[in-house]
Amino acid sequence: MEHDVLIESFQEFKDFKNIDRATMMSILEDVFRSMARRKFGPEANINVVINIDKGDFEIWRSRTIVEDGMVEDESTQIAYSDAVKIEPDFEVGEDVTEEVPILSFGRRAIQAALQNLKSRVNDLEKDGIYRKYKDRVGEIVTGEVYQVWKREMLVLDDEGHELIMPKDQMIPADFYKKGDAVKAVVLRVEMQGSSPRIILSRTAPVFLERLFELEVPEVFDGLITIKNVVREPGERAKVAVESYDDRIDPVGACVGMKGSRIHGIVKELRNENIDVINFTNNIQLYIQRALSPAKITSIKLDEENKKAAVYMRPDQVSLAIGKGGNNIRLAGKLTGYEIDVYRDGSDDEEEDEDVDLDEFTDEIEEWVIEELKKIGCDTAKSVLKLNVEELVNRTDLEEETIQDVISILKSEFE
Repeated sequence: MEHDVLIESFQEFKDFKNIDRATMMSILEDVFRSMARRKFGPEANINVVINIDKGDFEIWRSRTIVEDGMVEDESTQIAYSDAVKIEPDFEVGEDVTEEVPILSFGRRAIQAALQNLKSRVNDLEKDGIYRKYKDRVGEIVTGEVYQVWKREMLVLDDEGHELIMPKDQMIPADFYKKGDAVKAVVLRVEMQGSSPRIILSRTAPVFLERLFELEVPEVFDGLITIKNVVREPGERAKVAVESYDDRIDPVGACVGMKGSRIHGIVKELRNENIDVINFTNNIQLYIQRALSPAKITSIKLDEENKKAAVYMRPDQVSLAIGKGGNNIRLAGKLTGYEIDVYRDGSDDEEEDEDVDLDEFTDEIEEWVIEELKKIGCDTAKSVLKLNVEELVNRTDLEEETIQDVISILKSEFE
């Protein structure tokens, strides 16, 4: 029974993908040789024959024949009278090689060898997984969701290795269930006890960078360089790009015809708004581009303290700040400057402050905004200048919808 268990264990481990054939053979030989030497002595001449393809092995013991009564070391010598029992033609001075039955080692020795084998192979596999993923930090991997917990999610790669995605490394809009496919970047690899812990991320800036490499051939080939990436996962991201080839428009290449290239990235990131801008060493121009789509009147730089005072028309301030302040916050991270926005103009101009309708997408449905734009109303005050009846007649919107829009727009100025 112990023999069958040991053979079964051998067959179980011989096909491990992360252990090469030569290393596996070495482990097996070492384990079985150690088992034999514990029984016959450390000087015993033991030969282990491994048939890794059939999943079987044999243990052979060699001893030198000496005259009866002249045996000094039983681990390496055998008396002539004992040798001829094995083979009658043996003579003194020859070597006797005989197969050692596995059952002769006893149940305890076989179980110890089994545990040793499992421990050695598991340690090697863990080391192999650690080294494999240590070299893949910063790369995108695709796996299958195996288990979802409150604080993290367990993902299996195509070889069944366990990967972990903590909750704080997931985009807020991410929702996965068991069996779903998930794409993420290897953030880091750490050891927890003796086991490797591979951490995945979908919120790291490098994830967005790798997605650009997948979707934009010029980025993958190095014709376009991504200089910096900043993100507020699921909300907004800014990517600064540069090309050393004047014939290539880096922004146009990244966005693609009618947004064809960036569309797949936006979809993967749960509709994260991505601004792609041209990198420049001209810090004033860089800040101006980073605050897009807002238009700037002037900038005053404090290079020593890395601060920038940005002046713009009142109707551009909300665009520069963005929803929840994410646009100005990301612009600051991208450029490395603390940006303060100021209204440029007289008090009268400030009274004329207006807000683009696009700033209300979280309260007003986009198709409603598009209907208003069709009649030339692209700001809040341009809508409020018209009465309800006129808006009903000029658009395909119902009166109730228009009343709701007007209420939302008025509350902005109250």
